[in-house]
Amino acid sequence: MPRTPSSPLLLAGLLAGAAVAHAVAPEKFDATVPRSLPGTPRQWTYASGVAELALAAGVAHPRTRRVAALATAAFFVGVFPANVKMAVDARRRSPAVRAVAVGRLPLQVPLVLWARSVSRGAVRD
Repeated sequence: MPRTPSSPLLLAGLLAGAAVAHAVAPEKFDATVPRSLPGTPRQWTYASGVAELALAAGVAHPRTRRVAALATAAFFVGVFPANVKMAVDARRRSPAVRAVAVGRLPLQVPLVLWARSVSRGAVRD
C-alpha cells in the first residue's frame, strides 16, 4: 500500500475496528484460537482485542507511530496461525465459508507490508 498521509490513520482504524469486533462478538474469534495455547480461548480473544486497540492508538499518534507500526506488522504475523486454524476448521463447511477462510490467508501479507510501510513513513524523533 502506498504511503499517504491518511495511511497510518486507516491502519489505526482497521486495528480499532478489529478490537471492537473482538469485544462485541468474541465467539467468532474464540473459535480461531489454537487449543495448544494456555488459558481459555476467550482470554486470548480479549487479549488480542486489547493489543489491537493499543496498536491502533500507537499507530495513530505520530510520536509512537514507527514502533507501533512495526509491532503491528509483528502482530499480523503472530495471528497468522489463527487464520490457518480457521481455514483448516472450515474444510467441512459451506463453499462460501471455506472461500472466506482460505481467502484470509494471503491477506496477511499486504497487511504486514502496509504496517511496515507506515513504520518507514513515520517521523523519527
